[in-house]
Amino acid sequence: MKIRIAMFANPAVLSCEFVIQNHADIAIFLVICLLLGFTFEVSAKYAIIFIAVQYSVTCTTDDNSKQFLFYESGPKDIATIFFYMLIAINLHAVIQKYILDKINRYLHLSKTKHSKLNESGQLAIFYLFSCIWGATILIAEEFTINPISLWKYYPRSYIFQVKFFYICQIAYWLHALPELYFQKARKEDILRQLCYICLYVIHISGAYILNFQHLGLILMIPHYLVEFSFHASRLFYLSDKNKQKGFTVWALLFIMVRLFTLTLSVLTFGFGLARVENPGFPIAEGNCGVLPVRIGCLSVVCLTQVWMMWKFINFQLKKWREHVKKQIPPKKIAPRKNKRTKKKPYRANSVNGAAKLKGGQSPRIRKSKPV
Repeated sequence: MKIRIAMFANPAVLSCEFVIQNHADIAIFLVICLLLGFTFEVSAKYAIIFIAVQYSVTCTTDDNSKQFLFYESGPKDIATIFFYMLIAINLHAVIQKYILDKINRYLHLSKTKHSKLNESGQLAIFYLFSCIWGATILIAEEFTINPISLWKYYPRSYIFQVKFFYICQIAYWLHALPELYFQKARKEDILRQLCYICLYVIHISGAYILNFQHLGLILMIPHYLVEFSFHASRLFYLSDKNKQKGFTVWALLFIMVRLFTLTLSVLTFGFGLARVENPGFPIAEGNCGVLPVRIGCLSVVCLTQVWMMWKFINFQLKKWREHVKKQIPPKKIAPRKNKRTKKKPYRANSVNGAAKLKGGQSPRIRKSKPV
């Protein structure tokens, strides 16, 4: 009797399959290593760059009665973003394992719907959390009450919450790039996901580096609200195809937010910052409100909004065509009527009225019995 030995049951250490299966454990191991750096005096000064928010500035009032702590941006933020990117990978794995995988097992979805549910589930949680967090910052700082502050105090330093919010946002979208590999995304979805991930990284990083954090925060919250409505609607649709009303709400919010974004961007870059432009204040010190930078930022925002509207219109037209096709009943093809051929009467082989069998033999005449 032959005994088969299963070889290579577990992937080799540091192989591609090993990294994919254990990427969350590797990330949490790196986080623990960085946290343990505080236990030693030599490594503590390097570990703090990864964990704590850098570039704090203390400002005092004119009468030196109060002190305020503000933060600026700098190259050390890359290390901080890397640390929180590792935390985002762990949170992604926890949500996938304890929430989304259980929902998938309950619904018994196909592979295509399975990947859509994973994507929408992760993004819906992130968008909802970011909306609540960003709204609390806007309310606490009274940004919405005084919109003139978008350009009146530019460039300005920001409080801890604003800086930390931007670091977490950039870290999350950067973590989404390796997650495409870890989650084994489908080839048809990779290009689409790469496109919107790169757009998020470019816009959020640009607002952070160019000191447009205030404007970026105000534009980010309604956009995240629209995206949350879309992914929440898709989750309900995947669970029940009859629940499609959420997409109507998303479509209305989408158009309103696009108009709001264009209006506020033109108002800020085209009129507001033009009034407080200071050519003597160099860009190296944080003044990015000069004309070339403003034109470039406004062009990027407008092109992005136009591209999103174009994608939105194509999506709606596609859905409308599919709906029209379902409403039109299929044409019934009438069966062809075959011409009936007249049946020829059966004629026995006969010669002069006498029937004959095969071979020319006449049938035997049956004699009648005598009475």
